[in-house]
Order: sequence, then structure tokens, then C-alpha cells
Amino acid sequence: MPEGHLIHRHAREQHADLAGHVVRASGPQGRFDARPYDGRALRAIEAVGKHLLYHFDDAPAVHVHLGMRGLFLRYGDPATPPRGGTRLRLATDEVAYDLIAPSRCEPLDDQGVEALRAWLGPDPLRADASEEEAVRRLTAFRGPVGAAVLDQRVWAGIGNAWRAELLFLTGLHPGARDLDAGAAGRLWAAAGSYMALGRDAGQVVSDPAAPDERWVYKRERCRRCGAAVASWQLASRTAYACPRDQPG
Repeated sequence: MPEGHLIHRHAREQHADLAGHVVRASGPQGRFDARPYDGRALRAIEAVGKHLLYHFDDAPAVHVHLGMRGLFLRYGDPATPPRGGTRLRLATDEVAYDLIAPSRCEPLDDQGVEALRAWLGPDPLRADASEEEAVRRLTAFRGPVGAAVLDQRVWAGIGNAWRAELLFLTGLHPGARDLDAGAAGRLWAAAGSYMALGRDAGQVVSDPAAPDERWVYKRERCRRCGAAVASWQLASRTAYACPRDQPG
């Protein structure tokens, strides 16, 4: 599933291509009624955690969640026929985007948009995110920090790769509980800084000096100290930790 850095990258790239234009909207697959959006101006494309919101003039927003299999295809020639299974196509005279196999593609009225925002926790990549609220939600979580950061109601946008790397970078064991405000604040700051690098690079970047490398995620040995990386199931995903750099 694409994590928040890629969703923000999608929003930025599509905003540059589509926002401010009247778009041609269609639902080639037949599972999304695009008629209310066809020929309308797309005002903005917004990322909130792992969710995308397309804001049109005089129409409900379109809510997209890619899930495990969803993806976008971009065509520099908008006359290119959509691929089979395209749920939604948005096109201008210069470019077309096809949405394939999302877990969600649905209209949301203003009340639905606000409900989604209220359900999600703060997003480290959003300028309007509150550090105070992020710290409050994390320290209030009754469970291990490795479960908390995957809970989109606590912080929005973090997935398993970022969980592993951010906890390593802040020296926190995924099983740690009862974090104080200082530790929560350090983790929040790391999330904002490193996920911004990931958004710009289009991949998880946990070491700017070696952007293609990871510290512990899916590694047999810690890249910093060489210790064998421990792995186990936590919150239905595989957790990774270095026993030396992240003592339990």
C-alpha cells in the first residue's frame, strides 16, 4: 500500500497537471459514475494521510484510497485509450490520469469530507498538522508505539516501511509503551523531516547520504552496527528492530 509520502507526491504532480483546469472525467470500467464531474473545473487535489481528495466546482469531492493494489497511470497523450479496469480517468488537452484498482473511489459531500478529516490523525506532511495534537494522540495510545504509528487515527500516512525506519532513527523499540511527550515530539519531527525527503524522492529515504538503503526494514543485519535485525508480527505487519540501537 502506498504510504503517505507517495500519496502527497501523487497530489503534487497531479495538481500541477490538472488543478485549475476544466477536466474530462469518465469511468471506463463502469463502477464509478463520473458524469457529475465531466466538464467541471478541478480546483485542488489534496492529500490527507493515505487518502486523496479531488475538489471540483459545484460537485462533491472525489475520495480515493489506493489500498494494496491501486495505482495511477499518466499519459502525456490524452488520446491514449484507457487501460482495462480503469475506475476513473481525468484528462485535459495535455495529459490524462487513469486510476486503476483502488480500494475506494467515491463521491464525498462536505459532511463526508469533514468526517474523514476528523477520523484521521495528524499528517506529518501537512502544514496544518498540529504537533501538540500529534503528541497528545501518541502518548494517549494504550499499546506499543509500533502499533500506534500504524493506526491512521493516531497519525495519518505512516505505513510499515516508515514505521521501521522512523523508530530506528529515534532509537525507539516498536514494542515500547507509555512514551513521554519528549519522545513523541522527536518521533513527530523525524516523521515530518524524513517523509518530506521521501515525498520529493518518490521512495522511503531514511538516510540522505544513501537514499536507496534502509537501516533495518527488511534487512537481516542493522546497517549501522551490524547486529542481527529482530523481526516479529506487530499490528498485523512485520516489525523490525536493531537490538543494540533500539533496546527494548
